[in-house]
Amino acid sequence: MVLVTDFKDKLALITGATGGIGYATCLALAGLGCDIAVHYNSAAEKAQTLVAALREKGVKAECFQADLRSYDEVRRLHKEVVEKMGHPAILFNNAGITIKHGIKSIEEVDMDMFEQTWRANCGSAFLLTQLCIPEMEKKAWGRVIFCASVAGFIGGFVGPHYASSKSALHGLVHWLSQHYAHKGITVNAVAPALIADTTLLPGNPEDLAKKIPVGVLGRPEEIAETVVWMVKTGYLTNKVVGVDGGMFPQ
Repeated sequence: MVLVTDFKDKLALITGATGGIGYATCLALAGLGCDIAVHYNSAAEKAQTLVAALREKGVKAECFQADLRSYDEVRRLHKEVVEKMGHPAILFNNAGITIKHGIKSIEEVDMDMFEQTWRANCGSAFLLTQLCIPEMEKKAWGRVIFCASVAGFIGGFVGPHYASSKSALHGLVHWLSQHYAHKGITVNAVAPALIADTTLLPGNPEDLAKKIPVGVLGRPEEIAETVVWMVKTGYLTNKVVGVDGGMFPQ
């Protein structure tokens, strides 16, 4: 295992970087000295603003557009990042969609909704990991982190399409970590629940906060700090860490 304490030569690719968690994580990893590849789908202006903020921190940063519901666009994203910035040593598969929340009956989820959710939340994360890992192997160092969800543990408030797409990430963590730990690559997931300032909140923030034992919504910065811990800690792998205000006991 290669011990790394200086991250100034490490490139982090963060999907869904213009959302609350992604944005905060970009800033947090830049604080370690990482260069940042900012992925976005439609929020081009916010992506440019984030890139400017990252460059002010003294790191290299570029933004890349891709719709992760398309596997061809996932491949294009990886190709463009490598050509412009190099190979990612850190991959945070953060992007996700819900399409619809508050599902009460399985009949409300048609197969198009199910397939789109799985492609964006799980399939694209699998493919991007598949594309990034070979170079991590060559360098005997890498960090793969998935943004799962407490819904993967308990079902959650969104629906079966979302919960199943997130629980699938848990299985990826467990398989990948066992096969790549000896090659210097750690694989983990953070599983948030009900985070403020994100587009995935399934309802009114005040009502949702009442469902959480600590009584408040989580902050994007709290998830970002968990990701930083996973990046810095080489002895940590094969873990799905809930950051959920006490909703699910681990």
